[in-house]
Amino acid sequence: MKKIILSAAILAVAGLTTVKASNNIQSPVAVVAYQDSVTKTPVELKDLPDAVKATLASDKYKDWAPSAAFLVTKADKSEYYQVDVKKQEESASLKIGKDGAVIE
Repeated sequence: MKKIILSAAILAVAGLTTVKASNNIQSPVAVVAYQDSVTKTPVELKDLPDAVKATLASDKYKDWAPSAAFLVTKADKSEYYQVDVKKQEESASLKIGKDGAVIE
């Protein structure tokens, strides 16, 4: 008798889980993925525009030594230069526009 009751309980639980699973299948979920279309092109430090070089030579950044530079182009076609700089053991990245203005 115990086996019959136990079997009936297991079948009831299995039936309920099947119903819940089929309810979830009826409501689809939309998944949207956005692609990041930012490109970074390496640039030689000597090939940076004069306005960017002037910004790096200004009093605010003269203690920082540039180590690498990249031309970053965003999806909206806007461009800026990312210049990696070092000051002793500190390192940072500056975003500088073609006109020499630092982008925050």
